[in-house]
Amino acid sequence: MAEIFSIENLFTLAMLIILQAVLGFDNLLYIALESKRVAPAEQARVRKMGIIIALVLRIVLLFVLIKAVSYFQAPFFEMHLTGFVEGTFNVHAFIVLVGGIFILYTALKEIFHMLSQEHLEDPGDTSKLKSVANAVAWIVVMNVVFSIDSILSAMALTEVFWVMTTAIVISGILMLWLADHVAEFLKKNRMYEVLGLFILFVVGIMLVTEGGHLAHLTFFGHPVEAMSKTTFYFVIAILVVSDIVQSGYQKQLDKARKRGE
Repeated sequence: MAEIFSIENLFTLAMLIILQAVLGFDNLLYIALESKRVAPAEQARVRKMGIIIALVLRIVLLFVLIKAVSYFQAPFFEMHLTGFVEGTFNVHAFIVLVGGIFILYTALKEIFHMLSQEHLEDPGDTSKLKSVANAVAWIVVMNVVFSIDSILSAMALTEVFWVMTTAIVISGILMLWLADHVAEFLKKNRMYEVLGLFILFVVGIMLVTEGGHLAHLTFFGHPVEAMSKTTFYFVIAILVVSDIVQSGYQKQLDKARKRGE
């Protein structure tokens, strides 16, 4: 028992909880945006159902990866168009790459929708709302996509199953608590939806480059390099700072216009 709750295991648990929290930010953003696609009365329930189901699947995925990690890394498809496109895909690379492409598609679709006339003129239109089951399913699927790297990172830090499982459960509880707050913040501050969508777009780019790197993809002899986490957070910081500066400048312009009237 003393070995189970050793200082090393407790320290690793703390590190994994922090890691899960940091890596879970983009997941929370996606959950908040996806839940907006259902009826307002169902949005909180969709977020909770999606996170709880995904939490269970994360633990199952952790167990599967521990037992069969070699199968996730074993190549199952190769592409050799010499001089054009080359790559060797495994399950891990394929899931990350497809997940990144889907995130890019979702972000771009929402950005174009936000710019459309219909979005401004008829925000109460319910004809294009998703069903609860559909929204929950997509939250669960994307949660699994986001969780693969965090689980593999956890496996690199420790081999103790209870430590990894506890970190996943605690991160899931934190997500349950934060999901409603993030969604409510975006609802009250709709201008930040633009920032959120561009952050999601950068997340998609990161996943696509990571999936391409894992698959050893090359285009016209140039290899796809994964976006580093440092670069990712630097870009996010720039987006946030530029949004804050722009908002402040816009307020100053509005005040100047009012003084001139």
